Amino acid sequence: MDVDSAARDGNKRVFNRLGAAPDKNQKVCYHWRAGRCNRNPCPFLHRELPPPQSIDGISSKRPYGPANDRSFSGPSMSRRPNPNMKWASNTWGRNHGAGAPGPARVPRKIQDKVCHYWMGGNCTFGDNCKYLHSWFLSDCFTLLTQLEGHQKVISGIALPSGSDKLYSGSKDQSVRVWDCQSGQCAGVINLGGEIGCMISEGPWLFVGIPNAVKAWNIQTASELSLSGPVGQVHALVVGNEMLFAGTQDGNILAWKFDAASNSFQPAASLRGHSLGVVALVVGANRLYSGSIDQTIRVWDLESLQCIQTLTGHTSVVMSVLCWDQFLLSCSLDKTIKVWVATEGGDLEVTYTHTEEHGVLTLCGMHDAQAKPVLLCSNNNNTVHLYDLPSFSERGIIFSKEEVRAIQVGPGGLFFTGDGTGELRVWQWATEPAVVS
Repeated sequence: MDVDSAARDGNKRVFNRLGAAPDKNQKVCYHWRAGRCNRNPCPFLHRELPPPQSIDGISSKRPYGPANDRSFSGPSMSRRPNPNMKWASNTWGRNHGAGAPGPARVPRKIQDKVCHYWMGGNCTFGDNCKYLHSWFLSDCFTLLTQLEGHQKVISGIALPSGSDKLYSGSKDQSVRVWDCQSGQCAGVINLGGEIGCMISEGPWLFVGIPNAVKAWNIQTASELSLSGPVGQVHALVVGNEMLFAGTQDGNILAWKFDAASNSFQPAASLRGHSLGVVALVVGANRLYSGSIDQTIRVWDLESLQCIQTLTGHTSVVMSVLCWDQFLLSCSLDKTIKVWVATEGGDLEVTYTHTEEHGVLTLCGMHDAQAKPVLLCSNNNNTVHLYDLPSFSERGIIFSKEEVRAIQVGPGGLFFTGDGTGELRVWQWATEPAVVS
């Protein structure tokens, strides 16, 4: 497709300018590792080669991304944070030094900024432009296509089990249904209210709107409306056979599905946050909630009681993510924090990664080599991709407006939805691109 071709050609020019084309033996430049290579072009690689094993001994077979049993739609925690584990804090954020194999680094241009004139289709500099003419900067993934139709920010993306359709929800009050084979819009559902979030669980599609949650069963075509929320529903997650909704008034409502009546029955209301709940994630019998009140609350899924309040952030907690035995959180305070359990069982910060801009959402997945990758959307209209746990950068995605929704798909696919209403489909490369 035209966009895909332009993206790939743009990255080819970036590689050629930097002299990053590898030789036949795939050698890494010794002087570049030491930070003093002045050859342009250089006959050797200006990036590290992928490691032969998974990062720091973490099994590449560990569940990551959407759970294998689809127990919930977000990245999974295979077990509760282990109170006895002795993970060294300096493992996080530790870039691979000279002589040590590491993940492929992001190819750099003079300026890592996309050309705004090119975005608008009217850059007159062409190949001589010092800014990027591409929607992304990486050799690890590629842009497959973009789906247009929404008029406002995309706030949710979902792929229900057993369906060949992709669903996207937007603040334009509509859910669009996309055919995964043709890429065409197969239907539009108007809900009469801004969509704050959307998830899928098995055959169910859940959509958060003001004062309600809409539920559709894709297999039976049944439609339900769950009342109880006050204000906008900002976040949804499924855990312990319950649906949880984070609402504008700071409460978290829970429902259980009653198969006999084919309905969702109110189960509980979790109170504690003083302002709106905008992020939810479930991990091994725990529910984690992020709020505008700058805190994260940890809830026991059996008792539905708050067992800890985390106060490490200094602005809105925008997203929470479970990865292995760790909890990751991001905030408009420009930080991503990694939390781990102490010997007493409480969570504390073991590493803080700082971004240049506020962080809007986190998403985790595996790349084509089964290595864990963190996708981090910032409010400067970029998405940064990092290897975990080193936080070595793998790529950057650019968009016209900030990306609010990221979703992992099958077969190395992932999706991003931005503030203009554009939905982009990406795919990890099976091998890093080699440009001759």
